[in-house]
Amino acid sequence: QMQLVESGGGLVQAGGSLRLSCAASGLTISGYTMGWFRQAPGKEREFVAATETARWTGSVYYSDSVKGRFTISRDNFKNTVYLQMNSLKPEDTAVYYCASTSRYYSDYATMNDYWGQGTQVTVSS
Repeated sequence: QMQLVESGGGLVQAGGSLRLSCAASGLTISGYTMGWFRQAPGKEREFVAATETARWTGSVYYSDSVKGRFTISRDNFKNTVYLQMNSLKPEDTAVYYCASTSRYYSDYATMNDYWGQGTQVTVSS
């Protein structure tokens, strides 16, 4: 059974950093595109970043709102994906979800296959 478990969330001051982890089981992430999404209170879930499987192009993608501040990476040996978040802003406050897909998407912001339970990130001003 596929499972994605996020960790690393917490409370941080604006300008600070956090690193989120997503540990996968029941799947080998080297064959999957892995992504991070977030959902703030009262808002829809939004795409944050994705690291595409090398089976396609192996590219990484970011939303404009986090480009230059967040970095997604994967450790295929540990079967874990990371999201390094720097220069955090109060508007980054949200529940962050890990996602995975074995399918190719022309726009990974629409990927909707497997999800973790989420981890809360709160950025205080």
